[in-house]
Amino acid sequence: MSKYVARVGPAVFSKLGKWAYNMSGFNQYGLYRDDCLYENEDVTEAVRRLPRKLYDERNYRILRALHLSMTKTILPKEQWTKYEEDIKYLEPYLNEVQKEREEREEWSKTH
Repeated sequence: MSKYVARVGPAVFSKLGKWAYNMSGFNQYGLYRDDCLYENEDVTEAVRRLPRKLYDERNYRILRALHLSMTKTILPKEQWTKYEEDIKYLEPYLNEVQKEREEREEWSKTH
């Protein structure tokens, strides 16, 4: 998995996509899109498989966002996560977990 380079930014740039991204608000806390995914079993397993550095960075961003939320503040605008720079760091791990789950489900149907 170390050969994978995380995709930076959206696959398609659009004004509507950028507007929706900025309206979501998580970027004002310095979070990435992958930090805000609903944590089902697949996401939990993908997070567990993250390299230690990515895992620690994720935890730092989440803890900082929680602190900012509790103090009812946001980061200065220059520190917001930008639409073009949002890193999809969890995507390869999540895709791998989903493929493994689908394989297990397919295998259990036939055996």
